[in-house]
Amino acid sequence: MKFNFCKIKPFFLLLLTSFLFSCNRKEKVDAIFFNGKIYTVDSAFTIAEAMVVKNGKIIAIGSDELREKFDGEKIDLKGAPVYPGFIDAHCHFYGYSTDIVKCSLFGTKSFEEVIERIKEYSKTNKFSWLLGRGWDQNDWAIKEFPDNTILNELFPGIPVYLMRIDGHAILVNQKALDMAGITTTTKISGGLVEIKNGKLTGILIDNAIDSVKKFIPDFPLDLKTDALLTGQENCFEVGLTTVADAGLEKEKIFLIDSLQKSGKLSMQVYAMITCDDDNKPFFFKNGRIKTDKLNVCSFKVYADGALGSRGACLLHPYTDQPGHYGFMLHDFEKLKTTAQEIYEHGFQMNTHCIGDSANHTLLNLYASVLKGKNDLRWRIEHCQTLHPDDFRLFADYSIIPSVQPTHATSDMYWAESRLGKERIKYAYAYRELMNRFGMVALGSDFPVESINPLFGFYAAVARTDQQQYPEVGFQIENALTREEALKGMTIWAAYSLFEEKEKGSLEAGKKADFVILEKDIMQCPIDETFKVKVKETWLGGKQVFNYSSSK
Repeated sequence: MKFNFCKIKPFFLLLLTSFLFSCNRKEKVDAIFFNGKIYTVDSAFTIAEAMVVKNGKIIAIGSDELREKFDGEKIDLKGAPVYPGFIDAHCHFYGYSTDIVKCSLFGTKSFEEVIERIKEYSKTNKFSWLLGRGWDQNDWAIKEFPDNTILNELFPGIPVYLMRIDGHAILVNQKALDMAGITTTTKISGGLVEIKNGKLTGILIDNAIDSVKKFIPDFPLDLKTDALLTGQENCFEVGLTTVADAGLEKEKIFLIDSLQKSGKLSMQVYAMITCDDDNKPFFFKNGRIKTDKLNVCSFKVYADGALGSRGACLLHPYTDQPGHYGFMLHDFEKLKTTAQEIYEHGFQMNTHCIGDSANHTLLNLYASVLKGKNDLRWRIEHCQTLHPDDFRLFADYSIIPSVQPTHATSDMYWAESRLGKERIKYAYAYRELMNRFGMVALGSDFPVESINPLFGFYAAVARTDQQQYPEVGFQIENALTREEALKGMTIWAAYSLFEEKEKGSLEAGKKADFVILEKDIMQCPIDETFKVKVKETWLGGKQVFNYSSSK
């Protein structure tokens, strides 16, 4: 049998050409970012030059040679610093968003200023209550709780509800007290109805707040939707791509979920479930929720109140109020039952603990349930004041310290007056916590503090306010390094949310969530870091904020 090589030759040429073409074909991608200083925040803290994005994820990261290996839009970073999308490990995104429509009392320097703001706000208020938030008596010349005398005179016919900055105390007028049925004989466990000279002052602390709050009508859906979208835009502007909302009822969680699924809300939310008798049965029955943008796997529990309103529970009396210890918001048996239920149903437990007594109680309670080292990632929120013997429990039982660096620099002016010279040494001890556990999850607790994560970065490293006070830093021995602070608001925060495999660092296979800044916060003078602007924020490979177009 004879072969006709003349006929076969073109076939082999075609095959060879096809083979060579396929070898040279570049993979189609959405974008190749190059010529940057990309802080990957991987295990080696690698700095890369280029990053390739496809279908919302990073598929390659490394040197600028990557731009020759892929076919897609090429974006020159022009040497700009790039970081993983910032994560706020503890905030109140829903509350912050809906607070935008209320009267802002943040930054007021006197009660008189509070009154002036409320009077002006009342002229355009369309809601059935006068609502405001943000006052802090510690910022006033007279550092005492106000009373409602003037509010009663100005607004006898409309209920007034003014929340302290930390959310653990309110000032309400007589109209609101009457609606709630609160009198001088009212007693509330885990809370305080303040009485002076035999009269109600309008100050309600911790659990007493709910007695009035439950009478406030819900905002209409369109207002809540608009508020969440505004809150989202404000977060993108400061580089936040994921927020951990510390306490939401199921209705608010479902609203966020519906807005995300409709495409209106892009923000990624890790929602802690408010731990009450309505939410617990529902989620215990139906289990966790995990979508591409929503993660519901934890319960938020409150152990005590706040230091600023003297509701934090201490082992020994307040230095500036002899005989007063603060208080636990729930009795021990209830906390114990709650912890066991959360454990048995496979949820994470995240507990607000400010005072050393609250921290001591919950750390030991966690220990009794968790038994030893584990990967359940239960968290203590704030870890604000601890007994020195209790720091070891974080490592011994794999308990994550979730802290807010700006709390230290906001509270430092008056915290020692509450705690005294000895106890203050073990307060806001972020370095000690980091050394013991190996990481800290950083948040802001906004709207208690600013939403800007760079304020927290600066506070964690410098331990001073933005006027560089005190000169040597507040308890500077508990400062974090810049690398630790960046990890705390990226990969360590992601770990605390069970999301470290999908975000928190810029690595192949993870979401393309990243932030481009105008200056390198890892290199510029530390007192410039909180002033640095976000140039661009990218979420899942899509640009959601651009500074130049926002002007």
